[in-house]
This record gives sequence, structure tokens and C-alpha cells, in this order.
Amino acid sequence: MRLLIMGAPGAGKGTQATLIKDRYNIPHISTGDMFRQEMASGSELGQLAKSFIDKGNLVPDEVTINIVRNRLANDDCKKGFLLDGFPRTIDQAIALDKILKDLKVKLDAVINIDIEDSLLIKRITGRRVCPKCGASFHVEASKPKVDGVCDYCGSALIQRDDDKEETLKTRLENYYKKTEPVLSYYEKQNLVKNVCGKGSIEDIFNNVTSVLGERK
Repeated sequence: MRLLIMGAPGAGKGTQATLIKDRYNIPHISTGDMFRQEMASGSELGQLAKSFIDKGNLVPDEVTINIVRNRLANDDCKKGFLLDGFPRTIDQAIALDKILKDLKVKLDAVINIDIEDSLLIKRITGRRVCPKCGASFHVEASKPKVDGVCDYCGSALIQRDDDKEETLKTRLENYYKKTEPVLSYYEKQNLVKNVCGKGSIEDIFNNVTSVLGERK
């Protein structure tokens, strides 16, 4: 299956993407993870990405599109993939269409996780991550065994700059202005599958598999 997963910041895309990856045996391609790896390495690309991400802004299309094009050309994507975090603008969606055309493949569906802003804000501002191994926790919903300490490697947890409330407001503004219109782009292609983002992780995933079916 060749899929996109969409939704506002904090909608639970990453969690559902992991479950989808395992159920349908396809690689989960997160542009956010790719940028964070570059940032952690201190590369020129990582420093450039950080200058935008820390302010809640989008990384320029030219950089993002090139990373995605290279990734989708890898052998592990030949039988399918799940894109997370791309496309975020109409221009990126058009660029993705060109990439897929060059690869001679088409999208099967665009999963949209729908949830209200108040719950998004609560989810994101409470998130804490491990800067060493990347594990994610939440101050209410998924607490570490020891407050402020990663369960897996023992490192001190942090709140990412792009998870702070002031930055989150910018991220949401960018989402509604630039990313939400992408849904309309894919709705015209009859690809969008809307999924309610409320409830437990299991409930949401059951909704996802219901709209996708049990294809593998």
C-alpha cells in the first residue's frame, strides 16, 4: 500500500503510523524524523532545518522534496510506503505527484486524523522526548517510570522547542493556512479517508484499518 497520513500537530500521526507500518508491512517515512537526525548530526542541512523548525515554521520545499525523492527511490519502498509529514503544501503535493509518476506508482489513500485544537494543545505541550534514543512520553497520558527520565536509556527527557505553546500556535497557524488545503487537493482525487482522532490508540487504529481494509 502507498499511503499518506495527515492531521494537525499532535493528532497522533506518529503513533498510528507505527501501527500501520507493522500491520501492512511498509516503511514509515517521516520527514520530521529525517530532519531531526540531520539536526542531531550537526550537518549543514540539519542546522538549516533547525533554524526553521525551532520557530514553528516549515522547512523550504526544495530541501524537503529532494529528501523525499531520494527516500522513495529506495528498494524498500517498491512494495509500498507510508509518508508522514509530507506533503504539507499544495506545491509539495504537486511535486509528490511528479515523483510518483516518475516511479510509475500511485497513492492508494490519504488518511486524515481529525481532532479539535484544544485536545491537540494538551497533547503536544505535555509531550516529553528523549534526546538520545528518541523515545516519547507524556506528562499525563504516558508517564515515564521515573519523572523526567527515559525508561529505555536513562537520559533526561526534554520538551522540544517546537512543542512549546508559543511555537505550537505558529505550527497550527501554518497547518490551517498551508497544509489543510492539501486535503482538498486529495479530496478531488477521492483519496481522503477521514478518521476520528479521539479515543484510545487502539480505537483510532481500528478506525484506520476499517477505512483501509485488511490488504497487505
